[in-house]
Amino acid sequence: MAAESLELKSQLSELKRSLEDLLPGKSYVVDAVLSCILSGGHLLLEDVPGVGKTTFIKGLTKLLNLEMRRIQFTSDLLPSDILGVQVYDSSNQGFKFHPGPIFANIVLADELNRASPKTQSALLEAMGERHVSVDLNTMSLPEPFFVIASQNPSDHIGTFSIPESQLDRFSIKIQLGYPEPQQEKKIFLESVLDPLDRVTQGVIGHTELLNLQGHVDNIAVSAAIVDCLQSVVDASRKHPDIELGISTRGGVQWMRLSKAHALVLGRSYVTPEDLLAMAPYCLLHRMIIRHDVPASVLSDILNAMEI
Repeated sequence: MAAESLELKSQLSELKRSLEDLLPGKSYVVDAVLSCILSGGHLLLEDVPGVGKTTFIKGLTKLLNLEMRRIQFTSDLLPSDILGVQVYDSSNQGFKFHPGPIFANIVLADELNRASPKTQSALLEAMGERHVSVDLNTMSLPEPFFVIASQNPSDHIGTFSIPESQLDRFSIKIQLGYPEPQQEKKIFLESVLDPLDRVTQGVIGHTELLNLQGHVDNIAVSAAIVDCLQSVVDASRKHPDIELGISTRGGVQWMRLSKAHALVLGRSYVTPEDLLAMAPYCLLHRMIIRHDVPASVLSDILNAMEI
């Protein structure tokens, strides 16, 4: 058991180093994304075009050596383009299901908010229950399964708002941001045609990733940590400046993210620092805050948390 734990720790360290090579100088993003992956959650990247969202996701897929399907979301995309369709097979005189791109380990939903809410809703069952239903048939999705979506800021032309029920299924929402000036100069200087050429294929394998995800369940959580988490969730629902507070699903995902974050940092137990580290990425997009109230309202709630 000890040898297995050391091996898992080594694999996790290697994966973290490789992700930091993809995002130099952004260790906080790497820790958050890695915690999301290990917790089995889904990831939403919101940023302006051209900062490397898609390149980062492709690099992550290459490191994990998983099957990825990319869906370019547009205004004319239909739910069947995601889930698949029944096609008549004249040789068998019956209908045959042709699976859509949702049947993959990693689904890259590129520019998710350029599709209508009806099309976006095709992801709800898959993200929540790891299976899809088509024509009264329910089909399981492969394990592991992640939706990693990118979206443009909502004030960009041709975008739709992502419904609250959809946002609630993303474990974290995060911004990559622009590179640091020195790193951006390096990017300009190299001007490589394909930056993914330098990314190592399969730093960890399919089985190793599932083992790491299973290890998250073994991270200890004290009653005091649960009390802290529940007090924040409850306070968000009672705060006068918050129209919609954190859901129970949101609290569960916050806890799993905190456990995964502890694992990423090499601990076997959750601390209040894990809750605080994951809170902005996990909670802000789940709350509807009055338009005239700053997002710092979450910080106020967290500062009042009894630790």
